[in-house]
Amino acid sequence: MIDKVVASAREAIADIPDGASLAVGGFGLCGIPSALIRALHDQGTERLEVVSNNCGVDDWGLGILLGDRRIRKMVSSYVGENKEFARQFLSGELEVELTPQGTLAEKLRAGGAGIPAFYTPAGVGTQIAEGGLPRLYAPDGSIVVASEPKEVRTFDGADYVLERSVTPDFALVHALKGDRYGNLVFHAAAMNFNPLAAMAGRITIAEVEHLVEPGDLDPEQVHTPGIFVQRVVHTPDVEKRIERRTVHLADSTQPEGSVR
Repeated sequence: MIDKVVASAREAIADIPDGASLAVGGFGLCGIPSALIRALHDQGTERLEVVSNNCGVDDWGLGILLGDRRIRKMVSSYVGENKEFARQFLSGELEVELTPQGTLAEKLRAGGAGIPAFYTPAGVGTQIAEGGLPRLYAPDGSIVVASEPKEVRTFDGADYVLERSVTPDFALVHALKGDRYGNLVFHAAAMNFNPLAAMAGRITIAEVEHLVEPGDLDPEQVHTPGIFVQRVVHTPDVEKRIERRTVHLADSTQPEGSVR
């Protein structure tokens, strides 16, 4: 077996070139590979095409790459809390391929499984299937690039739209535990898109909070087998942030269950 551990996040992403395509795990700020994203930002890599559920927030996660105009195109299901994402898209600075969330997950999973395309009911009867969904605007608000119509077929009396899978050049993921062979364990909701992104990437790079020795992980608890992972970097002190903090007020006049 191959020891896949590299010394640092900077070393792990050193060969990601300008113009590369990336699958990035995480949902909001949960389970994002923030150390790898920061290293990529510090390296100055630009013109990236990123497949990720969303784009972090304005000052964290993929948001730091977006804020410095390092991302050319996003394939996402959710603009979320990132105002800069919305601004760049509407002003014509960023191409965005909006994709239903389940479809995005299956694009990654199918890509990792070697399936080039699949049929799904999601999007039938909408611009997802019929085309015309804006992907790139001009500064004056006109549409420069719109989505193409997709094939729709009927199975057992129901319509389904054909979607292509994705196999990006690289995948960046965050795991709770990983061993030197690249076997990964994710924690709770941090599983989200991480296992799917890890499958899809041609070269998958995993940052892990706890690096363990081969044999320390129970095989039945491994979420992503090492065959999908090419590099592992130990990031024990990675910062974690909360996307939207809500606090219950102690004031007795506040209705029970209210948040702010």
